[in-house]
Amino acid sequence: MTVRGVILAGGGATRFGGRPKGLEKVGGRRILDRIADELVAALGTPPLLVANAADAAAWRPDLEVVADDQPGLGALGGIYTAVAKGPAPVVVVAWDMPFVSAPLIEALARGLEGADACLPSSGGPRGVEPLCAAYGPACRSAIEQSLAEGDLRAIGFHRFLRVSILPITSVSGLVDPALAFFNVNTANDLAEAEASWQARVSSRSSDERTPGRPR
Repeated sequence: MTVRGVILAGGGATRFGGRPKGLEKVGGRRILDRIADELVAALGTPPLLVANAADAAAWRPDLEVVADDQPGLGALGGIYTAVAKGPAPVVVVAWDMPFVSAPLIEALARGLEGADACLPSSGGPRGVEPLCAAYGPACRSAIEQSLAEGDLRAIGFHRFLRVSILPITSVSGLVDPALAFFNVNTANDLAEAEASWQARVSSRSSDERTPGRPR
């Protein structure tokens, strides 16, 4: 199947002083650009950008930009917009996750074979990460049903679907599980992300300088 990537740039970034989080840089590049490149590498086409800011079209002129279909619904509203305007099947990624990788995106897209949604296991409170996940066409009506019931949980609509979970063992084989779903929500988070990125660069450089080490 053809799966499209969608970057979710929702939220008011209140903990980041109102500044657009995805335009901050990690490792010398904007988080938005890193995610867009990983989605293109994994899925082969430019992603859709879901954003409500008036200047969003200027962030990446090469990307199609759409606003939330139903504003004010938080994370669930972003997922709904992705499946409605992507349209599904899609892999969505929140735009404050600088360490999401193409192999992880590919695995989530493959997880839609035989399922309506595929989510990775995570150490978060939900046990899965709904803002780095794959959603098929059936998710649209499922979300609409969930909204009609007043359930705004980002995973509340799962009860109407066949959901596949990518186990943490699979996630860890594709990306560092400690960083996979790291969110840049505050200035301290940004500093931590930068430190983690530089540590990865240093580790790779050390491996390349060590004789006999596989590359």
